[in-house]
Amino acid sequence: MLVLAGLAPAQIRPVRGKVFTPDSSIERPRDIGVHVHTNVHVFLPTEPMQDVRSFGAPYAGYAYETPASLGCVYGLVTAVAGCDPNVVTANPTGGSRMIAIVDAYDAPNAASDLAAFSTQFGLPVANFHTVYASGTKPAYDAGWELEESLDVQWSHAMAPNAEIVLVEAASSSYADLMTAEDVASKLVSAAGGGEVTNSWGGGEWSGETAYDSHFVKANVVFFASAGDGPGTEYPSASPNVVAAGGTTVRRNSATGMFLSEYPWDSAGGGISYYEARPSYQSGIASLVGNYRGVPDLSFDSNPITGVWVLDSDIGGWYILGGTSVASPSLAGIVNSAGSFHASSNAELTSIYGNRTMTAYFRDITTGYCGPYAGYSGAVGWDFCTGVGVVKGKGGK
Repeated sequence: MLVLAGLAPAQIRPVRGKVFTPDSSIERPRDIGVHVHTNVHVFLPTEPMQDVRSFGAPYAGYAYETPASLGCVYGLVTAVAGCDPNVVTANPTGGSRMIAIVDAYDAPNAASDLAAFSTQFGLPVANFHTVYASGTKPAYDAGWELEESLDVQWSHAMAPNAEIVLVEAASSSYADLMTAEDVASKLVSAAGGGEVTNSWGGGEWSGETAYDSHFVKANVVFFASAGDGPGTEYPSASPNVVAAGGTTVRRNSATGMFLSEYPWDSAGGGISYYEARPSYQSGIASLVGNYRGVPDLSFDSNPITGVWVLDSDIGGWYILGGTSVASPSLAGIVNSAGSFHASSNAELTSIYGNRTMTAYFRDITTGYCGPYAGYSGAVGWDFCTGVGVVKGKGGK
C-alpha cells in the first residue's frame, strides 16, 4: 500500500473547531409541509489547514474521511489495518446504470468540482450531467450548492462507474421537489434502473402520505436522509425509500487509526407518526408497532468525523457531515453492489431479510440518539442506526 509524501500514521494533528449549520439546513415551524431543508453541516477548524497535497486527503495529517478510508472502513476494498485516510489509496470500484440526485437550486460548478474531486482522490472520470427539472436553470443558493457538491461527489466516490445525474428543482418547496423527483425517477428507469437519492427533508405532517407515490417507479430504488435531529422527518419516513441514518466513525486522535463506530447522537430516527409499518419491517414489529421505523441503514455522518468535499465557488475544500453524507453514499454502495432491485420495497426486503448476516452488515450495538437521548444502540435493528452499517456489497 502506497504511503503518501512520507507521512506516517502517527503524524495526526489535534484539531479544535466548531460545527457550522448553513441556513439551508435550518428548519422553521412555518416550513413543515411546505419547504424542506438540507441535512448538511460544516466542521470549521479554528486554525488554517496546513500541508496541501495534490493527491489523496487534500491536507496532510488530518483524520477526516476520504473515499478510500471509508471504502476501507466499510469493507468495500481490501482491508488495511486502521484505514488511515493519510495512507490508504484504494478506492471503491464498480457501479453501472444511473444514480440521480434530487436537490433544489443551481450548483454552477458541480461538474468542474466533481472532476477536481476525482483527480484529487484518484477516481475515474465521472459520467455526469445536470438536468433542470422545470426546464429552466434555477436560482442560486450557497447552502444548497454545498449540499449538491456533497451529493454528487460522494455518490460518484462509492459507485465510480455509474452515470451521475443532478436533477435541480426550481426551489425547496415540496411541489418543486416532487416535480424533480418524477423527472429523476423517469431518467433512472429509462437508463435500465438504479437509484434516486434525496439528502433533504422536513418534519412529518398529516398530509405527507399524499407524496408517497412519487417514490415508486419501476426499477428505481429511492434513498432519503433520516435527518440531523431527534425524531423522524419526511421523506425518510416514507415506506417507499431507504432511510439513511448516521454514525460517528471514531479514530485515534494521535494516529488516525480506526477505532470503532457509534450512532451519531444527532441523527434522525424513531417511529413515524403517519406512515404504516411496511411488510419488510414485520420482523421488528415488536419494536415499531404499527408504524414505520426509521432508519434502515446508516453511514458516517457526524461532522466532526466528516468527509472531504470540494466546493470551489464558496471557498474550496470542506469537512462536511450530516445524514446528507449517508444518502448519496449508500445509494452508491447499493448501485455498485449490482442487484438493481425492481423497487425500494424489494431492496428493503433484501436488507431486512439479511439483517442478521454478519458478513453483510455490521451491527452498531452501543451508543445513543433520539428525543431526550432516549434511544440506544442495541443488538439487531434499533432506532439509532437501523440494521447497522454496510460490510461489503453483499446482502443488498
